[in-house]
Amino acid sequence: MADTPPETPKRRSGKKRLIFVVILILVTAAALAVGISLNLTLKDDEDDTASVPVKTARFLVNCHPDNDASKSRCEERGCIWVERTDADKKPKCSFPEAYGYKMAGDPEEHAHGVKVMLTRIDTPPLYGMTPYINLTVAVEFHTDKRLRIKIMPTDVHRFEIPEEAINITSPSQPPSNETRLYDVTFQTDPVFGLSVTRRSTNATIFNTSLPGLAFYPQLLQVSVLLQNSYVYGFGEHKHMSFRHDMNYRRWSIFTRDEAPVHDWNLYGAQPVYMNVEDEGKANLVFLKNSNALEVFLQPDPSITFRSIGGVLDFYVFLGDSPGEAVSLYTKAVGQPVLPPYWALGYQLSRWGYTNISDMWMVINRTRAAQIPYDVQWADIDSLFKQFIFTYDRSEWAGMPDLIQDLHDHHQHFIIIVDPGVGANQTIIAQAKNNSGPEYNMYEDGEQAGIFVKDANGDTLIGEVWPGLTAYPDFTNQSVVDWYEKYVRFYREHENITVDALWIDMNEPSSFVPGSIHGCNRTTWDYPPYVPQILGADPDGKMFDKTMCMTAQQAWGQHYDVHSLYAHAMAMRTDEVLKRVFPGKRPWTMTRSNFAGTGHYATKWMGDNRSWWSQMHLSIIGIMEYSLFGFSFNGADICGFWRETTYEMCLRWHQLGAFYPFARNHNAKGPGETTDFKHQDPGAFDQRFIDIVKQPLMTRYRLLPYLYTLLYKAHLEGDTVMRPLMFDFPADLKARDVDRQFLLGSALLISPVLEPNVTNVEAYFPKARWYEYNTGEEVTSVGQTNNLYTPLEKFNLHLRGGHVIPWQTPALTTYESRKKDMGLIVALDENWKAQGELFLDDGESDVNDTSYSTISFQMEKAGEMKIIPKKIDYSPSEPLQFETIEIYGLSALPQSVFVDGVLHSQQNIRYFNKVVQIIGLQWSVLGSHNITWSVY
Repeated sequence: MADTPPETPKRRSGKKRLIFVVILILVTAAALAVGISLNLTLKDDEDDTASVPVKTARFLVNCHPDNDASKSRCEERGCIWVERTDADKKPKCSFPEAYGYKMAGDPEEHAHGVKVMLTRIDTPPLYGMTPYINLTVAVEFHTDKRLRIKIMPTDVHRFEIPEEAINITSPSQPPSNETRLYDVTFQTDPVFGLSVTRRSTNATIFNTSLPGLAFYPQLLQVSVLLQNSYVYGFGEHKHMSFRHDMNYRRWSIFTRDEAPVHDWNLYGAQPVYMNVEDEGKANLVFLKNSNALEVFLQPDPSITFRSIGGVLDFYVFLGDSPGEAVSLYTKAVGQPVLPPYWALGYQLSRWGYTNISDMWMVINRTRAAQIPYDVQWADIDSLFKQFIFTYDRSEWAGMPDLIQDLHDHHQHFIIIVDPGVGANQTIIAQAKNNSGPEYNMYEDGEQAGIFVKDANGDTLIGEVWPGLTAYPDFTNQSVVDWYEKYVRFYREHENITVDALWIDMNEPSSFVPGSIHGCNRTTWDYPPYVPQILGADPDGKMFDKTMCMTAQQAWGQHYDVHSLYAHAMAMRTDEVLKRVFPGKRPWTMTRSNFAGTGHYATKWMGDNRSWWSQMHLSIIGIMEYSLFGFSFNGADICGFWRETTYEMCLRWHQLGAFYPFARNHNAKGPGETTDFKHQDPGAFDQRFIDIVKQPLMTRYRLLPYLYTLLYKAHLEGDTVMRPLMFDFPADLKARDVDRQFLLGSALLISPVLEPNVTNVEAYFPKARWYEYNTGEEVTSVGQTNNLYTPLEKFNLHLRGGHVIPWQTPALTTYESRKKDMGLIVALDENWKAQGELFLDDGESDVNDTSYSTISFQMEKAGEMKIIPKKIDYSPSEPLQFETIEIYGLSALPQSVFVDGVLHSQQNIRYFNKVVQIIGLQWSVLGSHNITWSVY
């Protein structure tokens, strides 16, 4: 049962209050022209003074989340202490009801929204800081489904994320009052509150009427009431469930080089959440703030945001469904990048190839095993002394020839690029001997002035894999020419003709805290309040495993832009690759990220473990990043750290074959003589190879469908790997499913996630579902079914109502794209289906004249039309639809007409409860019609 939305908090007073609705009169001709109606609800308060007696609040907002919380410290803050048992998760110290700000005067309308001035209620300060007395709340109506709420000090400039990083433009014309989906109301008593509600359902979208609004130089806090507890998002963390636990959980957001193993802040910073409303509609909220922050999830249900810098700049998106909410968000921050087609293939990587012979061994045995395989990756092993854009000409002699061999087999090669540039002069001299005197990355960077500077204006030196390390300032546009020079050096001088770049360690990571000289004890490196981030305990420092917060970058002080470092690196890498490969579609894979990074790079889930539990966590993580605008994402198949097992690696391939990004990657191990064993399929026995081939070949067969999904994500901001509740948002049980997932709307994957298990409890929402391999229809829907899943079996189901394009698989995407194609028609309860196919050359820029789209429409039972929607791309070798497979017919059709001609009965089969119509020989780019009848 959905949670009941909470009431708006009311001031408890003996005085009689009059609550009335004030509809503001438009005060300017411009406002009259656009017809703004705010429907403001104001609570009148007879006492106009800013000082209000302390009263206990209905909602418990933690006033003292620090480890040293005590009754005396709590009361010094003007907050309320309640003794509780250790088992009680409620905060002992909470803000009183009248803690925050009050309105100073009436709201002021303008053409694009409304502005409210606030003044602080007189209460003791927090953490010894001087609060801002006056705040401005600016509400902007951007579209019918989007608004912005910005809280900032009045007449005081503070850091804001630069438009170059994320530019969410305000439309020139605001939406009309008649078409907006939302109303904005204000509360005046006992504290200021702003509430956004959905007009059609009166659902609470965003309500700040809780106590504790605080604004200090290094502490910003606001709490938000929601309609219900169906909350998803926030990252990057190891979340044990896709739906958030709202029982006083706390999550910090600050990019950090930390594997997805513990409950800390991890690689990315994603201050984004979704709330699925009672009726199945959804809203998504983005806090545009790059400072270290944390969120407290409370069972009211509510969320408290605490940031240590910037401003509180919220963007609220109202979708008619979860998918639409994500689409609205990604269209604002940037739709996901479309990877090249070859990137959809199966890929192999390892940190721990001992030399080039080791890599050759893996390549050759993978080919010999006839495993489909498109991309080979190289980690830092191949670099000379871990200096980027080099290769070790001793242990990796012949590397250009290896890459040429990959290219000759229509395979691809990717190298890792860490941001750290080696600054040790001794090793620099050795690198020049290895790669030639032209290799001057550090000297050129110093001359160009593109490295991050310390507080004194000198190049900050940390320590990463190359030892002493300087960090390029990717927020500086001047870094692009320097960066491009060394990508070209690598390809043209070193002859390492890399096809894409893998940017890693870009949180940014450092093996020494701050710098080789440490950090001065400043209020930036040791703030008055420190979120619960990795490395902050016990002395409250911000710079563990990264650079000093006082470091200087073009976009601002590192204190403000730390979590934007990887975002900037992804932007510059994308720009450089577009220069290096003009007219081609660049591909960058990143570890660290921020909101909007998915527009420039794709993402993988980092250094996971070879633990069974990590398989489940990978599903949660990838689905969360779908919310954040990353459509092409995956986790290291078989795990990165530790050694996998036979069964785990096999089951993980059955799962990972259906990740959008499918790469097997593992670590070198803890020592020189104790490397973790190889885990590519060829490292196992023939039985393993035979079993793993099945899901991998199925992936390659379904690549046209997957590629079409990725195109739609790029075009419209759709999700690819998504939770069941995206397609079944009104199904309350589906909202909690996170051990299964959908690829698009048509494919349901229900993997085995534990050892020694041959049965999977799989939930099937109400629809028609078919087992992919057998054609069997699932007879019990709207409930959980027990699926028998022995080791050689994987669970893939088709959803009725969809037409899925496929292609005969081969061992590379290059060869697959030349094969005949076919269609799966999975009939819904009305015997209908529809689908789409996107075609292009797989690598050129996507523009209006470079691709073709084909629509499959079955609007009445027994008749399907193939309709070319746009034909601007023709394959060099003509493609044909050869076969149509129909799921859901109970008998063989008695007559089939293909483009009006009776089809030979010999070309109609009934196999495994699937009707196959073969011998079509249809041009993929042509218009066609097929009808059938069952007597």
